[in-house]
Amino acid sequence: MADDGAQTLTDPREAVSYLEEISPEMRGCAILDAAGEVLACSGDGEAWKDVAAGFVHAADVAGDQEAAHVHVATGDGEVFMVRQDGMTAVAATDRFVLASLMLFDLRAVLRDLAREM
Repeated sequence: MADDGAQTLTDPREAVSYLEEISPEMRGCAILDAAGEVLACSGDGEAWKDVAAGFVHAADVAGDQEAAHVHVATGDGEVFMVRQDGMTAVAATDRFVLASLMLFDLRAVLRDLAREM
């Protein structure tokens, strides 16, 4: 990340690769633009677009404003969503991942991307 002297992420594909590298418990992730289009993802972009859109919509209608971040845990795994600087990151992980670290990593990646895009 740019703040600590490590690599600067300049495109969403690099960001997805970076997240996969630092988060071995992550099953997959996607980075979306403000319109919900998939900029980069692990796996099938069309599937991520539909699933992420549904997840983000559910989080938004649950409150009276757009959700800035969401963490949902089930017996099978966990899902995280972070909005930052006009982009959204959604990640699915194994169960019992350290939530605060996952949210921090997603937010930091989006912040780094926003500086470069």
